[in-house]
Amino acid sequence: MIAELWQIGLTLGILVAIVPVFGKYMADVFLGQKTFLDPVVEPLEGLIYQLGGIRIRKSMTAGEYIRAVLFSNLVMGVFVYFIIISQGNLPLNPTKLPAPSWDLALHTAISFVTNTDQQHYSGETTLSYASQMLGLGFLMFTSAATGIAVAIAFIRGLTGKPLGNFWVDFTQSITRILLPISIVGAIVLLILGVPETLAGPVQVTTLEGGGQFIARGPVAHFEIIKQLGENGGGFFGINSAHPYENPNAASNLIETLLMLCIPAALIYTYGVFAGNTKQAWLLFGMVFIIYIGLILLTAIAEYQGNPLVNSLLEGQQPNLEGKEVRFGWAQTALWAVSTTGTMCGAVNGMHDSLMPVGIFATLFNMFVQIIWGGQGTGTAYLFVNVILAIFVTGLLVGRTPEFLGRKIEKQEIVLASVVMLVHPIAILIPSAITLAFPAQLAGISNPGFHGLSQVIYEYASAAANNGSGLEGLGDNTLWWNLSSSFSLLVGRYVPIVALLLLAEGMLHKQTASASTGTLRTDTVLFTGVTAGVILILGALTFFPVLALGPIAEGFQIAKGG
Repeated sequence: MIAELWQIGLTLGILVAIVPVFGKYMADVFLGQKTFLDPVVEPLEGLIYQLGGIRIRKSMTAGEYIRAVLFSNLVMGVFVYFIIISQGNLPLNPTKLPAPSWDLALHTAISFVTNTDQQHYSGETTLSYASQMLGLGFLMFTSAATGIAVAIAFIRGLTGKPLGNFWVDFTQSITRILLPISIVGAIVLLILGVPETLAGPVQVTTLEGGGQFIARGPVAHFEIIKQLGENGGGFFGINSAHPYENPNAASNLIETLLMLCIPAALIYTYGVFAGNTKQAWLLFGMVFIIYIGLILLTAIAEYQGNPLVNSLLEGQQPNLEGKEVRFGWAQTALWAVSTTGTMCGAVNGMHDSLMPVGIFATLFNMFVQIIWGGQGTGTAYLFVNVILAIFVTGLLVGRTPEFLGRKIEKQEIVLASVVMLVHPIAILIPSAITLAFPAQLAGISNPGFHGLSQVIYEYASAAANNGSGLEGLGDNTLWWNLSSSFSLLVGRYVPIVALLLLAEGMLHKQTASASTGTLRTDTVLFTGVTAGVILILGALTFFPVLALGPIAEGFQIAKGG
């Protein structure tokens, strides 16, 4: 057990070392500072701006920024939808796969354009290479860039700077962050054994003398942006548990760090924008402590194993059901907490086989959305919680709530409340409808408490733009494809609109000089209050479904039932 925990510690140590370097680099990119990539990317960006007619020095209002986000995402989603439903007539389809049903194609296009990548299908048996590369691979870059652009605009407004230009932020997110890392990373994964080929499946003779087809494809470049962009949608059905997506311990380490690096470093990026890296480190530390706590809870539960199985074996055995032996219980626990914390959604083991404590941790991550949160938007959600904590603290101590010298007033609290409330609406209402008709709608494979967790998890994954699932659920039906599409859209775009309006409101406020009556937000005490507000809000909103799902299942297993 000690060796496995050291592996987790090494991964987390590398992450902490990456954060200030990468966070400063992203701040330099969006503050217009010189970076080492300028000689390479500036000519490319200039061509893009010229062809697109983009006025790079024009800063947008919140309304203009919102319209640009919604319009671009609509066009890209429609484009990819038509690629998917036309794949039977397109090239790069070596296995002659027909087009999926219209509702599955619609769900898939919405899922990928919202950076969720929730999959109600198995990649290698449903989508052609053209659909995977030209459709889904394209959206993996653009949806991640959209999230980063919104986060940067929010940070700018919060720190008193103009929101910027969406098209410039969007372009630079790809050319200076996502694409360079993806090129290098894809080459590294290729060296480690991840395939990159347009050839079709290969037929081999097994040791028993039978025949077998082994799927392959252009996986390496797909896998790298899947992790870096917090997309999570796998080229193969079992995602990063497949040896062609994640062949060994080295690829597992790289892919874990890739899904963590941008959301973690964006907290430091905020600190550079605000000129207050102390507060950035305090907030990073708060999130990091909660993150470590969830990893330890999940890892210990998986190490202790299932008491019902242990009683049959007459000894303790780790829970290895649904896990790849090349990763084991520890790396699976680390990945599960990381992928639901970052809203990546990729899996290197089956979450449906986690012990109830692990399911509790993964659900909790998707409920609070700030450990580390979605690609870019998670950082914005973190500061929405900070604003709520300032308001609550101000009421308690009798001080005017202010953040960075700007007053927190009715409009900010209303918009922050919208961000917080839309999430449970997108999860709990469709879950209630589904559970009211379990035989007709739910597709639950496990009755009782675990079945409830399966339903709640699916909608939480959609609303949080995560994409992972408890895969015992029969989710490729008309009901699941359409109802989860509702959660995907509401969970993505309503908060984005509210965040940008909130940022513009903060931008236009007069700043006040700090005084003895100012509530400082860069202290350990206030950071602790913020953690309390986050945990209490999450517990009050979602505790009933946690109690009826993983908590009840845990007690049931402990009692031998």
